[in-house]
Amino acid sequence: MSYKLSILDQSPIFPGTHATHALQQTVLLAQKAEEWGYTRFWVSEHHNAEQLAGSSPEVLISYLLAQTKTIQVGSGGVMLQHYSPYKVAENFHVLSNLAPGRVDLGVGKAPGGLPLSTKALQHGTVNDGKDFSERLSLLIKFIENSVKNKHPLAGIKATPIPPVKPEIFLLGASTASAKLAANLCISFVFAKFINSDEHVLEEAANIYRKGFPNGRFVISLAIIAAPTQQEADQLIGQRKIVKVHLQSGRKVTVQSPEQAKIFGEQSGESYEITEQEADIIAGTPSYIKEVLNQLQQTYQVDEFILHTPIEQEKERFRSFQLLSPLNVFQPINR
Repeated sequence: MSYKLSILDQSPIFPGTHATHALQQTVLLAQKAEEWGYTRFWVSEHHNAEQLAGSSPEVLISYLLAQTKTIQVGSGGVMLQHYSPYKVAENFHVLSNLAPGRVDLGVGKAPGGLPLSTKALQHGTVNDGKDFSERLSLLIKFIENSVKNKHPLAGIKATPIPPVKPEIFLLGASTASAKLAANLCISFVFAKFINSDEHVLEEAANIYRKGFPNGRFVISLAIIAAPTQQEADQLIGQRKIVKVHLQSGRKVTVQSPEQAKIFGEQSGESYEITEQEADIIAGTPSYIKEVLNQLQQTYQVDEFILHTPIEQEKERFRSFQLLSPLNVFQPINR
């Protein structure tokens, strides 16, 4: 099958451990991912989260680049609603000068935390994300050094200009995100572990392929591999997808019903909380390969980014090892 495999790591803080240990494990996993043949290794952005240590992907990326040699390293993703596109471009241009050709700039639309952390990040002036398209378009111009002469910021450069530009990915779980990525001619990652609706995935894939035929279409999946199907099923446990539906129309995915309640209360809006079974592909490596092959054929997927959301540290590490591209999948480089 002509697809690549990559890893999304949220730097989970496992029961009985601490953030230092979590970040050390992220470094180790990145090094092993390189050894095992994964294409890229991404880290996430979550704020004020007691169970996740990855609050600053740019800082973590710089360290991971120094601790690896060949694997692509990037953000999955930078939560752009909080930041100046110019500063994001500067950050990733510095990274791209440190490790030319190895840096990915994944951009997300979500807040990456509860309303309280959003207020803290934005220093009292809350941005609800309605200008996200404008911010992303401007970020692309800074990365490509293509701000037009008539633009209010004409002449600006996000220095230092790197010899190889970071590749930009839009992360999303909707048809609107797919359309935006296609319109802006950038790579698109559909977060299937957040939105498991097959109809939405199909429509998003069609919209993106039609709008940007030569673009990179990626699906991010929740996957658990184990030596037996029985063990893989046990590792899933009772995991749920928890969503907060705000009166304003926004929907946010959180980690637990408790977080959902806090999010709703901090938002200052009326809200509803829904739960559904987590969309996790679990099984032996051969079974998972069959599922990925089918998804690739159905949606013409260029790459899968694997996310393994379980609290068993050794089993999580083993899952990525069992799916080693060099040993199991041998994807064809694009």
